[in-house]
Amino acid sequence: MNDPNNIRHQVCTVTVMDTTDPDISFDGNGGCNYVAEFEAFRASLPDPKTRDRMLATQVSAIKAAGAGKRYDCVLGLSGGVDSSYLAYLAKEWGLRPLVVHFDNGWNSELAVSNIEEIVTRLGFDLETLVMDWEEFRDLQRAYFLASVVDIEVTTDQLIQGALCRLAARHGIKTILSGTNWATEWLMPRTWNYRKQDLVNLTNIHKKFGKVPLHKSTVYGLRHQIWYTYFKGIKTVGILDLVNYSKAKAKGVLIKELGWRDYGGKHYESTFTRFYQGYVLPHKFNIDKRKAHLSNLILTGEITREEALAELQQPTYDAQLMASDKFYVAKKLQFSLPEFNAILCAAPTPHEQYGTDSAQRQTFMKWVTRLSKARNAVTRQQ
Repeated sequence: MNDPNNIRHQVCTVTVMDTTDPDISFDGNGGCNYVAEFEAFRASLPDPKTRDRMLATQVSAIKAAGAGKRYDCVLGLSGGVDSSYLAYLAKEWGLRPLVVHFDNGWNSELAVSNIEEIVTRLGFDLETLVMDWEEFRDLQRAYFLASVVDIEVTTDQLIQGALCRLAARHGIKTILSGTNWATEWLMPRTWNYRKQDLVNLTNIHKKFGKVPLHKSTVYGLRHQIWYTYFKGIKTVGILDLVNYSKAKAKGVLIKELGWRDYGGKHYESTFTRFYQGYVLPHKFNIDKRKAHLSNLILTGEITREEALAELQQPTYDAQLMASDKFYVAKKLQFSLPEFNAILCAAPTPHEQYGTDSAQRQTFMKWVTRLSKARNAVTRQQ
């Protein structure tokens, strides 16, 4: 790991990643570790024909598991590129998803418009899960006060919990996920945190929160075990089985579904726009565009010159940023001076509030033992 207090700023000669990532390293030509790691990863992927067979098998399995039911899968829709394109493909594949939108109180009007247009044109049923705002606001306030880097854990963990609960209620075995390596493979370890660490979330909220989380759909290891092993629900990142291009996906969405662009990855949420465009750069010296753009460089979707030109632009419009800052502070019930003090406070590692690492290690040991026992029985037979 690089020492941030004693390091010369350096930018990768292949991507646009730099030493704002404390774990980055460089070879003799100035290329960073992510270049070789990505090539190794890509080499491990199935060839196109194998991938097509895997996709066909996966779609057939989803249909078979949902036979006789109104829906054969659950699909979370934010209105962003990845989930919107996944909805489009689900229609092309003949799947029957229950489309779910998680409303945490931060939707932009454009996101709502995109979602409504998509489900109407595709003819899908939409269920909107509205988060209890009093609880969710208190949880987000706690994360700000804790001074940790990944405030989006509050949304991402609760989304997973909500999707699993909904799938179980309808007897659905598959949750389609829009996560994909084509746009999301590269993300430094220190730039976010594990989304399903309920110990970390609970401890942060216990220390800084005030409102009990009675209605929030939290999701930790015990929930993962229950829904995966007892309810048989699996989350499938099916975009990894298609030749996914973000630019081409946008073109299809605009032409076929009347989709409108937000101007940034995950900017369909007002909060995420402010978090990624202001909080991360100003408080944590993290510009996630470097990772997102580098990912697209590695996949050949854009050139390094195009990425460097993009990074010369502000994260988003200064006037809108100022407006968002005032709006977020007011909505979270922080005074502006209080909010400014929070945003200037020194970062605190998530690990300082405790983690579920020991629990997960114990669980993985049991999984390994069980797997070995099953293999031994199979060999004897």
